[in-house]
Amino acid sequence: MNALILAIVTYIGFILAYNTYGRFIGKKLFELSNNNVTPAHEFEDGVDYVPTKKEILFGHHFTSIAGTGPIVGPAIGVIWGWLPAIIWVFVGSIFMGAVHDFGAMIISARKKGKSLGDVTKDIVSPTSRNLFLIVIFFLLLIVIAIFAMIIGKLFMMYPASIFPVWMEIPIALVMGYLVYKKKMNVTILSIIAIILMYFTIWIGATFINDFHIPEIFGMQEIIVWVAILMVYAFIASILPVQTLLQPRDYINSHELFVAMGLLICGLVIVHPTITAPALRLSVEGAPPIFPFLFITIACGAISGFHSLVSSGTSSKQLGKENDALSIGYGGMLMEGALAVLVILACTAGLGSESAWTARYVDWASASGLGAKLGAFVDGGANFISGLGLKVELAKTILAVFVVSFAATTLDTATRIQRYVVSEIAEGMKVKPLTTKVGATLVAVITAILLAMAKPGGAGAMILWPLFGATNQLLAGLALLVITVYLAKKNKSIIFTVIPMVFMMIMTGWGMIRNIINYYSSSDWLLFVIGIIIMILEIWMIIEAIKAIKKFKVNKGTMEV
Repeated sequence: MNALILAIVTYIGFILAYNTYGRFIGKKLFELSNNNVTPAHEFEDGVDYVPTKKEILFGHHFTSIAGTGPIVGPAIGVIWGWLPAIIWVFVGSIFMGAVHDFGAMIISARKKGKSLGDVTKDIVSPTSRNLFLIVIFFLLLIVIAIFAMIIGKLFMMYPASIFPVWMEIPIALVMGYLVYKKKMNVTILSIIAIILMYFTIWIGATFINDFHIPEIFGMQEIIVWVAILMVYAFIASILPVQTLLQPRDYINSHELFVAMGLLICGLVIVHPTITAPALRLSVEGAPPIFPFLFITIACGAISGFHSLVSSGTSSKQLGKENDALSIGYGGMLMEGALAVLVILACTAGLGSESAWTARYVDWASASGLGAKLGAFVDGGANFISGLGLKVELAKTILAVFVVSFAATTLDTATRIQRYVVSEIAEGMKVKPLTTKVGATLVAVITAILLAMAKPGGAGAMILWPLFGATNQLLAGLALLVITVYLAKKNKSIIFTVIPMVFMMIMTGWGMIRNIINYYSSSDWLLFVIGIIIMILEIWMIIEAIKAIKKFKVNKGTMEV
């Protein structure tokens, strides 16, 4: 199979899906209207609630939901063959992920910008709100801790990326100041910013390609990076969104488009043949393709974390309700497009079947962090080198691209965790933790404690085996809340019920298998936490069923 043909077919499919299914969902299911006042205007505070232009918010939203997810997941998932990976990314992003992200954003926007966990109180029940917030807090705790470690490891793997990644912060700060304070043209500024970014990439690749932080007070390099990144996450998450978050993510989105453009142009010139097998059901040490393909490839198809971004930061910056279609639904399809490129880089970019097999000989070989990211960076660099760029420069471009996305996810997750802690503290009437600083301190300190629970800052790896299934269970629960919302609006729920049931079955199945494995291996910590998460999920489902039954009895008297 020619990789170029496969890319063309899937991309045309994404464009058609947006202009047909996406517009149908927006018009008929959610009845988008710019007459509805968004929380960004109603509660504008210059910190979290800030009316934002569609293109700028798209940049923030897309880079926040993407992170390394659409790279790591597909880079592992192709171990079962390129065909199931492509089908899941294509079908999942159109009919599941995009509807999930879009729905979460609209519901939050119509509920004063509250997180999906908080609005569950009004849509389902007060009990379900608390259950949902617990699951969300647990998931974000792992995300913050693990992404700090991942970024540190990426800095160690690709030291040439360190200089451009940190230089992006002052570039973003200046851009934010000039856009919001001096009212300068955002298009011109973004072009200048992206030129500066690629100049710093050239500097990093040419002059600073062997930099490593020495041990400080006996702490390993990775520990130092984790500490630095946690301090950065604290500061970034309490700053007004237009100061750093928006302009940096806007730059990142342009960086993505340039990187994707380079990959696509390289793909057109090289037009390689996919050398990986289309289907590979028997892999040494690997779990079965059903249900684990749908847990392994999350971002790029559907991911529960996306609902947290949609209802956490993006809904508070939504300038017009109609913008949610391109930002929520379109942002997910763009992530699907990125996941397709990753799949092609890992299955056609490595050059030969033997080169692919060497990386994917068994589950242990493919599941290490270096192997996941290395397969994409090396394969993608081979595409880009077809344009005449040096391979090392191409690798640095892709490494900066990956690290920048991971950094976006880190501080967006920290900001969202601040909202979650505040909402939990508000319910428990713990006033000090409802403040911006108090809630952020809890978010950062708990993540640091988790990271340091294991040598090398890898404490989150203790709970990492639970992340995939928990993340996808959260997607199922988010679809559950959206379904109840639509039912109470007397709208057709078939468009959310089918993906909801699918995700509940697949991820519930995967979680049960994991729990059995934890029990067999006497891993009691993961066993107990896994059981608790399953109980919370079942409890949430029961609460939702009760809410729908109650609504049917009192139909027309409840307001959603």
